[in-house]
Amino acid sequence: MRHPIDIIAMFAAIWLLASMVLDAVTPKELTAVMIAIAIAPAVIITAVFYYLRCPRTDFAVLFAALWLISDIAIAFISPKELPHWLLLLGFLPAAIVGIVLHWQRFQRRHEQLPAPSVKRG
Repeated sequence: MRHPIDIIAMFAAIWLLASMVLDAVTPKELTAVMIAIAIAPAVIITAVFYYLRCPRTDFAVLFAALWLISDIAIAFISPKELPHWLLLLGFLPAAIVGIVLHWQRFQRRHEQLPAPSVKRG
């Protein structure tokens, strides 16, 4: 059972860890507090959808979109230009989710094709 206090503790720990990791890889002018403020809405929205038991696929797409939005928000508030690899890191979850969804669709395509009719008129 997903208890709200457990979800709050889990996502608060993820939020703090993500802020500290991003602080370590970004320029020194961008502080952990600025990063934490930029990613807080995404973490809160993700936690709410986790609590509401959003389906896995929808949750993965939501997470990828919010991660990309957070990456763009960090780029906007940064006093210095961010490295290009860090901006590309924002697209990584979206690319992975897209690849997995297309791969699953490719695997299931034979189930969706109608069987050819033997009877010809």
